[in-house]
Parts: sequence; structure tokens; C-alpha cells
Amino acid sequence: MVIALLTAAGSGTRMGQDIPKQFIHVEEKPVIIHTMEAFQNHPMVDKIVVVTIPSWMDVLRAYAKQFNITKLEWVVPGGATGQESIYNGLKALRDAGCSDDDIVMVHDGNRCLVSSEIISNSLAVYRKHGSAVAVIPCVEAVFRSNDSGESSTVSIPREQLWRTQTPHTYSLGKLLWAHAQAKEKGIVNTAASCTLMQKLGETVYFSKGSEENLKITTTDDLMIFKALLNTKKENWLK
Repeated sequence: MVIALLTAAGSGTRMGQDIPKQFIHVEEKPVIIHTMEAFQNHPMVDKIVVVTIPSWMDVLRAYAKQFNITKLEWVVPGGATGQESIYNGLKALRDAGCSDDDIVMVHDGNRCLVSSEIISNSLAVYRKHGSAVAVIPCVEAVFRSNDSGESSTVSIPREQLWRTQTPHTYSLGKLLWAHAQAKEKGIVNTAASCTLMQKLGETVYFSKGSEENLKITTTDDLMIFKALLNTKKENWLK
């Protein structure tokens, strides 16, 4: 079974709005519903679990019913950190009787434009290597600064750099193992599953990402998302 675990438990303080960013309406639809629809419409995804703010759980269920998200199986309260929220979702799957061999795609609930191709490629890389993390190449010149970004004398070759996105795809058993190890070793605040795995000595295998697979964090991101929703690819572009 393939399960999409969507994280939507952040308060969205950087957005500066009156409601959490994942519930802001864009084109008459909440941000989290845009994301859920991507997995709802993918034929290889069987179930969806959403980890969200406890006081918004009923609202989320109502939205899912309104927009016919039939794959939504579980709505789980988030934790104090992103790492805790993911673990809450994983525990819910374990308690529901899911198998350690079930595939879990951990995805940011505010990455609405995850494409069918990204999801399919993530699953393909997982089946080849046992894990998959969506990435895109770094195309800018990058410097490392030790004085809060005021200056630098050290550049990092961009050919060596890859920017991670989501989904992060692992087996349920592997993710539960990683979080158990994190608790044992005192590893905290690793909201990215790939970062946790790297800290535990695991190799991170890359799958296809996209610049369009942006994470909506600020109002600028929201405007870009709205623009992309209303943009069609020109026929002459390959």
C-alpha cells in the first residue's frame, strides 16, 4: 500500500495572515486541498493521512468531504515540531495496523504543485533503492558566511549542491526506526525526513523535483502559486 503523509500542522507565522497558510483559499479552494488532490488523482496512491493543527481537524475533514477527497483515511493532531508531527502521523499508521512494508510518501501540505510525474518518479526510485527524496539542482552561485550573511570569502561549487523538496519516500518500518533512533540519540527538530536519515548514516537517494513544486511559506510564494495555477505551458516548449 502507498500512503501519502501530508504535514499541515504549522501555524504559518511567516505568512502573517489570520488563518494558517494551509487553509488559505486560492481559486476558491484551500491550499491543503490543492495538495491532497494531487495524491487523490494519482493511481498509485492508496490512502492519505494528514497531520494538522488539532483545532482545525474537523475543518479539514469537512473540506475533504466537500472536495471529494475519498482517499483521506486519517486526520492526526500535530506535535510541537515538524519532527513530532511526522512521528504522530507514523504512529497513527502503525496503530491502524499498517504494515512495515507499506510505502509512506512524506510531503509538505503546502507544496500544492507536486506533479504526477514527481510522485511516479519518487515511487520508482524508492522501488530501486529503498528510499527517494525529491531534489532540484542548485543553479545559483552559493557562498558560505560565518557572520550572519554580511560577507564571505568561501564559495561552494553549485555542481555539488542539490536542493531538497518533498516527497520523501520510505517504508513505514524504516521511518519508525529512524524516529526511534532519533529519540534514543537525542536528535530533535529534523522536520525533513531526509536530514534525519542522513544524521543516522543513511544514504539519500534522489528523485525528480521541480521548480514548480514550491513550498508556500510567504505571501510571495502564494502569489507565485496563484500565477502558476493560471499559466499554461506553451505548445512549442519541449
